[in-house]
Amino acid sequence: MAYNRKMTLDCDSNPNADCALEAALSIIGGKWKLKIYKALRNGGNVRFSAIHKSLHDISEKTLAAQLRELENDGIVTRTSYPEIPPRVEYALTKLGAQLEPVFESLNNWGKAYVNGRSAAVVANEGFE
Repeated sequence: MAYNRKMTLDCDSNPNADCALEAALSIIGGKWKLKIYKALRNGGNVRFSAIHKSLHDISEKTLAAQLRELENDGIVTRTSYPEIPPRVEYALTKLGAQLEPVFESLNNWGKAYVNGRSAAVVANEGFE
């Protein structure tokens, strides 16, 4: 589900401290969004076909829908060129580029989790 203005309004009036976190996770969550982000993070404009090739198992319809959500959320820009055949390119926005340290932190947490969980299983202990 794409983030939308209703969520912003709900977070503004909602005393729930996790509302902003839930909104953020709804924007970056899902099977394909991190993979799409990785395809775009090296900078520059990337054509739809290049993104599609890099993701292998995604259908064109699903990729288009995911890119549309990321565009609506302000994470990517879409540039369409009036050429024949049509050319469409995607790039991260400044807001999208700000996700790099977020994903890096999540990656570090994931490594610690996997390593800690593996050690706990070997030691037959609970993971804390």
